[in-house]
Amino acid sequence: MALLSLDTLSKAYGALVVTDAVSLDVSEGEILGVLGPNGAGKTTLFNLIAGAARPDFGRVMFDGFDITRLPAAERCRLGISRSFQVPNPFGGMTVFENALVGATFGRAPEHSEARALRALDITGMKPKANVLAGGLPLLDRKRLEMARALAAHPRLLLLDEIAGGLTDSECVSLLTAIRDVHAEGVTIVWIEHVVHALLSVARRLVVLNFGKLIAQGAPSEVMGSREVRSVYLGETAHG
Repeated sequence: MALLSLDTLSKAYGALVVTDAVSLDVSEGEILGVLGPNGAGKTTLFNLIAGAARPDFGRVMFDGFDITRLPAAERCRLGISRSFQVPNPFGGMTVFENALVGATFGRAPEHSEARALRALDITGMKPKANVLAGGLPLLDRKRLEMARALAAHPRLLLLDEIAGGLTDSECVSLLTAIRDVHAEGVTIVWIEHVVHALLSVARRLVVLNFGKLIAQGAPSEVMGSREVRSVYLGETAHG
């Protein structure tokens, strides 16, 4: 049974259809990469999974339960956590206090400090636990964004363009943290425009365009698709 299952998930804002009958299964323990041009509906798909938006049609199933109408807080308590494209930590709080926010959200308080410290350790941010988050460079803000989501003790982690804006060497450092998170048994669905970073860890890819799922499968198969090259890489359909 899939950990996450999307059944003909659809969402429109007025006449603009941003998610168009997307059906998708995510197995427990996998890293699934999500590709697509700007405006393809990737972040909207995350909003529908995490509960920040409600679908017009279709279902979201998590661990065999229908969570389509559950609010975001309830989904987080069930084990779905996410990062955001632009990391926005609580600048006046320390790195540890930021992680503690994630660890205490909807959880019993007795183990929250241990969860926060563990999340910082896995993401490489524990040495900066007492540093104010407002002064962190971009790589550390990205790591903290992931740590705060991880501190909620998710089974499914949604990463939204976590590598965006980083240098190649910074991407390598971030990938180490992502591999360590996955080694903890966390299932990851990762939206990313930095394709080489995504391809280094994902074993399966899906591609969205105008809200439709146009390709899915092994990375070599998907990246070799004429439709994907045409839509996502800008090549002609006959190239």
